[in-house]
Parts: sequence; structure tokens; C-alpha cells
Amino acid sequence: MPIYEYAPLSGECKRCLGRFEVYQRMADEKLTQCPDCNQPCERQISAVPLGGKYSTSDAAIANTGLTKFKKVENGVYERTAGSYGPEVLIRK
Repeated sequence: MPIYEYAPLSGECKRCLGRFEVYQRMADEKLTQCPDCNQPCERQISAVPLGGKYSTSDAAIANTGLTKFKKVENGVYERTAGSYGPEVLIRK
């Protein structure tokens, strides 16, 4: 079950500290009131966690068959990982 974040419409509450989380099924209705303070509330959009087991190091990118370019100066990019494409890429 996903965790949904809610916040009171007023933006502040001393009981729920202005934000609370609820485990809900995706098919469940959205909450309209805070279970602690009974204020009207709305579901918030949560940040998606990034990172974890995926590496963006040059070696990891090259091993996956991708190419990485690094900006050297305005309009000029240098290939730092991988073998596809030119050594230096110039964009005007």
C-alpha cells in the first residue's frame, strides 16, 4: 500500500504539525479531514526518491553502453564516458 501525504488547507496545525502520512489503498477515497484535528485537508504531491543502486560514474555509464558528455565551455561538450559519438561536440 502506498503512503500518501496530507496537509491541512490552512497550512498549519499544532496537533498534526501541518503534515501527516496515511497508508491507503490506491482505490480508497482521498481524505477530506485530518484524523487528528478535523481540519479540512488535501493530498500533497510527494517527491520521488532518486538514487539507490544506479551509479552515474563514468565507468558505470560506459559499461551500460551509454555516452556521457561534459560541458567544457559555452557550446562545447567533451565526451567523458562511452565510445559513441564524437570526442568533442560543438553546438552553436
